[in-house]
Amino acid sequence: MQKGSIHEEFALKQTAPKIVGSGVMIGGDKVTVAYDLVEQMEYLYVRVVKAKELTKDVTGSCDPYVEVKVGNYKGITKHFEKKINPEWNYVFAFSQDRLQASYIEVCVKDKDVVLDDMIGRVVFDLVDVPRRVPPDSSLAPQWYRLEDKRGEKLKKGEIMLAVWRGTQADEAFCDAWHSDAAAVGSEGISRIRGKVYLSPRLWYIRVNVIECQDLLPSEKNRQPECCVKVMCGNQVLKTKISPIKSCNPMWNEDLVFVVAEPFEEPLVITVEDKVGSNFEFLGKCVLPLSIVPRRLDNKPVPSKWHNLEKHTVVEGEKKETKFASKIHMRLSLDGGYHVLDESIHYSSDFKPTSKLLWKSSIGLLELGIISATGLSAMKSKDGRGTTDAYCVAKYGPKWVRTRTIIDSLSPQWNEQYTWEVHDPCTVITVGVFDNGYLQGGKSTSIGKVRIRLSTLETEKVYTHSYPLIVLHPSGVKKMGEVQLAVRFSCMSYVNMLSKYAQPLFPKMHYAHPMSISQQDFLRFQTIQILSTRLGRAEPPLKKEVVDYMLDAGSHIWSIRRAKANFFRLMYVVSPILAIGKWFDQICHWKNPLTTILIHILFVILVLYPELIVPTFFLYLFLIGIWHYRLKPRHPPHMDIHISHAHGVFPDDLDEEFDTFPTSRGSDKVRMRYDRLRSIGGRIQSVIGDLATQGERFHSLLSWRDPRASALFVTFCLFAAIVMYVTPFQVVALLIGIYVLRHPRFRHKLPSLSTSFFKRLPARADCML
Repeated sequence: MQKGSIHEEFALKQTAPKIVGSGVMIGGDKVTVAYDLVEQMEYLYVRVVKAKELTKDVTGSCDPYVEVKVGNYKGITKHFEKKINPEWNYVFAFSQDRLQASYIEVCVKDKDVVLDDMIGRVVFDLVDVPRRVPPDSSLAPQWYRLEDKRGEKLKKGEIMLAVWRGTQADEAFCDAWHSDAAAVGSEGISRIRGKVYLSPRLWYIRVNVIECQDLLPSEKNRQPECCVKVMCGNQVLKTKISPIKSCNPMWNEDLVFVVAEPFEEPLVITVEDKVGSNFEFLGKCVLPLSIVPRRLDNKPVPSKWHNLEKHTVVEGEKKETKFASKIHMRLSLDGGYHVLDESIHYSSDFKPTSKLLWKSSIGLLELGIISATGLSAMKSKDGRGTTDAYCVAKYGPKWVRTRTIIDSLSPQWNEQYTWEVHDPCTVITVGVFDNGYLQGGKSTSIGKVRIRLSTLETEKVYTHSYPLIVLHPSGVKKMGEVQLAVRFSCMSYVNMLSKYAQPLFPKMHYAHPMSISQQDFLRFQTIQILSTRLGRAEPPLKKEVVDYMLDAGSHIWSIRRAKANFFRLMYVVSPILAIGKWFDQICHWKNPLTTILIHILFVILVLYPELIVPTFFLYLFLIGIWHYRLKPRHPPHMDIHISHAHGVFPDDLDEEFDTFPTSRGSDKVRMRYDRLRSIGGRIQSVIGDLATQGERFHSLLSWRDPRASALFVTFCLFAAIVMYVTPFQVVALLIGIYVLRHPRFRHKLPSLSTSFFKRLPARADCML
């Protein structure tokens, strides 16, 4: 019962929101059809454009601002100092569900030290407010004469306004001031707005260091030990020490960096001479990335010689030099690679950098971020827990961020976004965060969801409530649920199916592959670049958000992950073990009827060997058809059992959440080290046993044991003679009947071949 309740708590739940796309709502206007994956939300919009000929106060100045009041909600524009013709161009959005008034009051006030004076106002009845339905053009603002408190028109003073009813599909929705954020000041409005971000275009720059000539070391009688250091922004790589210790060293070594458009940092190449434990500077050249040629395939670009200066000189500046050391390099911006910013296992994009190599899209991905329920309180306000929640979704280079819902544990966003899909075997990531920027802090992650597009049926709307599962130092915890609506639309089914026969990555990844360590280094640098660039947007996507969405710390050692991967491996191998167990039961006649049928099938396949391969594929076909009735009806989600998060020990969690390098005491580190030694000892024993079995195979013909090798060679000769004179089918039948013989003809001792194999020598006795 306890396991059942735990499974129920972290399970995926199907929902039925009131959206057109799921078929719950029939019909609807243009807005509902355009935003068919979210619930329609009605808003009252007020656009304050400008005012003119405002009256001055007794001091002869006017510091105007506008206050829009609807019931208990009040929105205020910024004020201008000493300006009678101000321009605001500000939009207010009041939720229709929370309106508790029958009129709108737009007041123009003069900001004062003690009490703000009212210059004039305009009042609208809500019944008379028109409704706007996109894609109609926006409502044209009009001039309205200001009135005093008694409702009489003023001689001077007008304000330009536009008032209309609309939904979240309105163009003014994203940049508007929302009534549910009334507690946020004007300076914090920009930090809670929803925005769409695009990652900068990322390139791999390859620096092939070939050789140097005419280097001038400080000690002329010593042969220099030279290396080349290349720096691009915060990335620094070095070549190995040249094997040619002379003034003309050679390397022919590749160094790869990540750069983002627009290119801001130059490439700095420095040649150094190792003198003892120090490095002596021999020359430098600085190359702007704008002069580096771009290539789309594996064809080498022409190499060039560059001057090495003792002081920094940007190439391109004219300067006469009588003599200079030179460096020979081949530089290229490789546009044929896909720059990895996510893990390969759940990447959202595999396109190459250069758009010239992009192929047409195969479909559209539509995501409706509807709401969240039961969110955990992330901070305290007025003695109670609260959360300022927003969502971030990432697919390909496009990031979207919803608006922040202030002070709510059950926020409703109802925002819909669309992406082009170029590969069905990709994953979209949706994260939920608490906005801490309003209090001067950081955003805190609440949880995230990954949805693989290949697990979705085309043209079908999936509406589910996904559990937000997070692993804390105290254990696994459900932080709430987020309700999403997802639809994957396919433009050409043939093009989508053809993707399954194409390589996952662009051609350059196979023509000129990179090592695993190189990929990890470049991915780390890519995440740093994205964090910096997206953090400069407004509102910014901070580093903690980007790192969490891209799983920046997934490479850190964790015993929990190691156990989870081990059990995943055992799950993959379990069918093979099950077949072996089933075959053992057949051989021991546990079910005589099944064993007899297997005998008949075996005889048929031996007599008609051409049926073996068709029978195998027919068997796979029947298994696939049988499993079709058990296919998943819902998209996969975060699973605490696969993650091995439900039974993790506190010590394992403490190690997983520790910093790198560690910040724990020596006793704790010693305990972890001893535990790793015990685990390593078991792995060492398994590897040693596998090596022993392999060495026994090698010793069959190595004559290390001359008697065993002589017996095996004699058996091979005898087997060859028998196989030459006996048809293969007869031999196969005899072997099969012997293997499947009845238990009456078996004995408990090991077989002859097993005994012979275990007596063969291995090299374990030669180890210290």
